[in-house]
Amino acid sequence: MSKRIIYNYLNDDELLRISNTIKEVEKKTSAEILVTIKEKRNFFEKRKSIKELAEKEFWKSGITSTKERTGVLIFILLSEKQFYILADKRISEKIEQKVFDEIANSMSNTFRKGNFSKGIINCIISLSDILSKHFPILPDDINEISNKVRIS
Repeated sequence: MSKRIIYNYLNDDELLRISNTIKEVEKKTSAEILVTIKEKRNFFEKRKSIKELAEKEFWKSGITSTKERTGVLIFILLSEKQFYILADKRISEKIEQKVFDEIANSMSNTFRKGNFSKGIINCIISLSDILSKHFPILPDDINEISNKVRIS
């Protein structure tokens, strides 16, 4: 079995640091952040756009089942170095997609410099800054989506 592509970019400590960053920023917002890293497309996804792949992962991950519909997916297609940030219904009603596209662009610029972990962590922090304004933490807030980075 060949070595996973992800380990060319991130090690286990960095993956843990990303998960811990999600845990920390979710203390300030009722939104749920999920990072999914897909190593490469499968045969049936060859013609799909990055947005379509992110939408498929969005539904598959269960992020739409959060109580308040305040989930955000950071989707990374590693082999092609493409990214898409997708927000659930309540968030996209208040925050335009172009805001998420700008954050994804910033992450892309950091990736180009070879700083993959830093790019993802900065993306999570940028999302937190925006989300905490519109969706502050609630007294009865619970963690509905795992903070662990999903790798497929």
